[in-house]
Amino acid sequence: MDLILKQVGELLLGAVPTIVILLSLYAIYSVLLHQPLKRVLEERRQRTEGALVKARADIAAAEARTQEYEQRLREARLVVFKAQEARRQQAQQARADAVLQARTRAQQQVREARAAMEQDMAAARAGLQAETERLAAEIIRTILRPAGMAPVAGGQAR
Repeated sequence: MDLILKQVGELLLGAVPTIVILLSLYAIYSVLLHQPLKRVLEERRQRTEGALVKARADIAAAEARTQEYEQRLREARLVVFKAQEARRQQAQQARADAVLQARTRAQQQVREARAAMEQDMAAARAGLQAETERLAAEIIRTILRPAGMAPVAGGQAR
């Protein structure tokens, strides 16, 4: 057993430089490669997450702007529709006023035409009355004239 312990001791003594080299390599690896790599990966992860957060914020802002734009568009359309409705009502009112004026003028013209026709009828009746009286007087004269004084063809008495 002594021999085994001696061999194990020599083995451990021979492994000390290897262990020292291995530990120093690990320390150098950690300082020169592992820690900077770990920092770069952490920074990359933060930038990626930051970019995702920024992208989400940009998307939310774009959606908000889109909703605002759509709201303003709806309001603008509503204003346009109200203006069109107002113009349509104005045109309809103007049309109704024009029809009312035309109807009033037409009724006035009908009244004037009726009055003119009544005047014409009155003048015609007066003319007919005068003509009737003249004809009646002529008929009476003709009937009451003595028989010997009948008018001759030519309009002169004998």
